[in-house]
Amino acid sequence: MPAALQKGLRTYQPVGIVLTKGSLRVPPKNQQARARLLEAARDIIRARGFAATSVDELCRAAGVTKGAFFHHFASKEALGVAAAEYWSETTSALFAAAPYHAHADPLDRFLAYLEFRRELLAGAVSQYTCLVGTMVQETHESAPAIRDACARSIHEHALTLVDDIKAAMAARRVHGFSAESLALHTQAVLQGAFILAKAQQSRDLAAESVDHLIRYVRLLFNHPAAEELPA
Repeated sequence: MPAALQKGLRTYQPVGIVLTKGSLRVPPKNQQARARLLEAARDIIRARGFAATSVDELCRAAGVTKGAFFHHFASKEALGVAAAEYWSETTSALFAAAPYHAHADPLDRFLAYLEFRRELLAGAVSQYTCLVGTMVQETHESAPAIRDACARSIHEHALTLVDDIKAAMAARRVHGFSAESLALHTQAVLQGAFILAKAQQSRDLAAESVDHLIRYVRLLFNHPAAEELPA
């Protein structure tokens, strides 16, 4: 993992990374079983899928009783909604602290965000793919509450890019599309990259998709990389 990702973080891998206890509030004791169940859901669902993940398996992984599960969640679907919200909370903290915010130029920040997403493609496929992207593919018709929670997670993350895209468009007089539509397009490419990685068990395919996205953004803003400039 790149050194930039190690400061203040320990991997559970992205897009999810588990933050240190100093970066994320530790739940009170009576909520620790709930937190362990959410962490188990995050990891097992990414590896096996929502349908294939049983309540019994979640309880074993979290080290809690089935009674504890139903104390915190009325159903497996309720757990899925809470897991999507937990994913949003933890990954929002990760991206808020990421180094790409240090760039002065808004386009450089946007491009650095995409580079950061590429750097996060580390470990086994289940360790860098997206929990909410995984769940929504399975539940978009069968569990509307989970679908809507996943949609909120993806959309809210995309919105964090909009201000920089708007500023970059204004600075370079780029028009013809909305900043929000480009922000959502980045998420469509990333989610598609995760699907390719799962289909062929290849991190390289996902990385190549992100590289193409970076090249597309540079072309869109007429901002070639230094190695692409004529000598």
